Amino acid sequence: MATPAAIVDVWVRAGASAEPAEWSGMAHFLEHMVFKGTQRLQPGEFDWAIESQGGMTNAATSHDYAHFYISVAADALPQTLPYLADLLLGAAIPADEFERERLVVLEEIRQAYDDPDWVGYQAMCEQLYGQHAYGRPVLGTPDVLKARSPEEMRRFHQAHYQPENMTVAIAGGISQDRALELIQQSFSQFPEPLACPPSLIATLAPPTSQRQTIHLPHLEQSRLTMSWIGPGVDQLATASGLDVLSVLLGGGRTARLVRELREERQLVQAVDSSFALQRECSVLSLSMWLESDQIAAVEEIVCDRLTELAEQPIAPSELARAQRLLLNDYAFSTETPGQIAGLYGYYATIAQPELATAYPEHVKATAPEQLQQIARQYLSADRYSAIVLEPQQR
Repeated sequence: MATPAAIVDVWVRAGASAEPAEWSGMAHFLEHMVFKGTQRLQPGEFDWAIESQGGMTNAATSHDYAHFYISVAADALPQTLPYLADLLLGAAIPADEFERERLVVLEEIRQAYDDPDWVGYQAMCEQLYGQHAYGRPVLGTPDVLKARSPEEMRRFHQAHYQPENMTVAIAGGISQDRALELIQQSFSQFPEPLACPPSLIATLAPPTSQRQTIHLPHLEQSRLTMSWIGPGVDQLATASGLDVLSVLLGGGRTARLVRELREERQLVQAVDSSFALQRECSVLSLSMWLESDQIAAVEEIVCDRLTELAEQPIAPSELARAQRLLLNDYAFSTETPGQIAGLYGYYATIAQPELATAYPEHVKATAPEQLQQIARQYLSADRYSAIVLEPQQR
C-alpha cells in the first residue's frame, strides 16, 4: 500500500512587482538565498532534511509572487514543515553565500539571453507594460544585481515575508485540523518587520500598437507574436471570456487560425495561443512560426479575423468546443495534491482563494454576445504588441 503524500506550497506576495525599481531582480535573487540557511540551519541542511525523508522541494518567482514547495510522505510532515518555516521566516542571507549565489544568478541571466523564447517574451512585456513593474525582467539586470548588498536583501525579506503577505496551502493525506495545527506551530516566529524602499508605482498605460524586430543567432525560423492586454483577476468573468477566445483562435487543429493559416493556406508551420491571468491584467498572445516573407500577410489575416470576432456572433457549436477544452484542462489540472495546493495558493495570493473554483463557472456562462463585446474592447486590430524574431543573417 502506497504511503499518502502531503504537498506544502507557500506563496508570498513578494514577487518582482514588490521591488523598488533600483532593486530589480531582488525577489528572484532572494528565492535563491532563502535556501542558504538560517541561524539554526546550515546551507544544504534543509535539502538533506527533505530528501532524507524521500521528499522533494522547488521554488519559483514571478511578478506577483514567490512560492516554495515541498512534497513528502504525510507522516513526515511534522518533522519537515518546521524546516521549511524556519527557512522562509529566518533566512540569514550570509554575506559569503550572497557573493557566491550572485554569480549563479548572473549566469542564469546570461543564459536567458541565449533563449529566443525568453528574449521574445521579455521584449513583449516591455512593449505591453511600459513603465509598469510587469515590464521589468523578473531576473533583473546584471548592472543592478552587481550593486546590491546582503543588507538590502535582508530589508526586502523582513519587509515582505510577513503573515499578511503569506499563504500556506497544504493538500494530500492529512486532515484539515492537523494541517492547521502544524501551520500554527511552524509559522509562528516571523521576522521583525523592516522598512525598504517602496515598489514602483505605475499604472498600465492604454494599449497602443507597437512592433519590434529582433535578429537572433541560432534561430532557424521566424516567429511572429501578437499580444493584447486584458482585464486582471478583479474582472474574472471578462478575463475568462478572453481565455475562451484564445482557445477559439488557436487551441487545437480546428481552431480558427490554426485551420486557416496552417491547414488551408499553409502560411505558417505552427500557431499557438496562450492566455495568462495576473493580478493587475491578463495577456492573450498569438504566436506563429513562419517564413519571413509571410509575416505581413499573416499579420493582416489575424487582424481581419479579430475584426470578424467583434462583428459576427460565434456559432453555439464552436463556443461549446472552446468551453469544453478549457473545462477539461481545468479538470486535468486539479487531479493531484500538488496541483490543488498550487491552484488555491495562486488565487489566494493574487486575489481570494474562492476564485479558484469560480473560473470554470465563468467559462460555462460565456455567451456569444458577451464574447463579441470582449473582442471589441480588448482584441483591437489597431492596438497590440507585435514582436518579430528573425534569424540573424550570416
